[in-house]
Amino acid sequence: MSTLKEILSRPGTRPQVIRDSEQIIEEEVASKGLAGIPIKAAFAVVKAIKPGFIPEVIDGLLDDFADRLDPLYQEAKSKNEPITAYFNARAGEAAEALLGITDERAARAKNQVVKTAYEKLRPMAKKHTEAAIPRVSKMIAKHDASAPAAA
Repeated sequence: MSTLKEILSRPGTRPQVIRDSEQIIEEEVASKGLAGIPIKAAFAVVKAIKPGFIPEVIDGLLDDFADRLDPLYQEAKSKNEPITAYFNARAGEAAEALLGITDERAARAKNQVVKTAYEKLRPMAKKHTEAAIPRVSKMIAKHDASAPAAA
């Protein structure tokens, strides 16, 4: 059985996965209501200052994200369960898997201000990441469905 990284990184697929992921981020940011005004403002600033930054970051993290989500993907496939339902039922686990990447990077940060800021924002990041799992799982299912069958 193919790994999630292999599926999402197939030639011709990876650029679409990056575009789909960017769309997920756009939709998640837009859905944040009044409480999300700081997130929306920061997102708009990043996009204005450095166009192309978001897809660049997605591309740089995609392999790590796929590796982290692969155990859930493999479990869903081995149990012959729909990916969306399996991931959505385990949104907290999927969010923790994804945030593990940023946790590791924050732990390696040499700047204590960065570390402290990350620790303060981490609980909110989990909530927002969990909220994104239904969109993420749909995107994974879409690309899984278009993957050639494993030999």
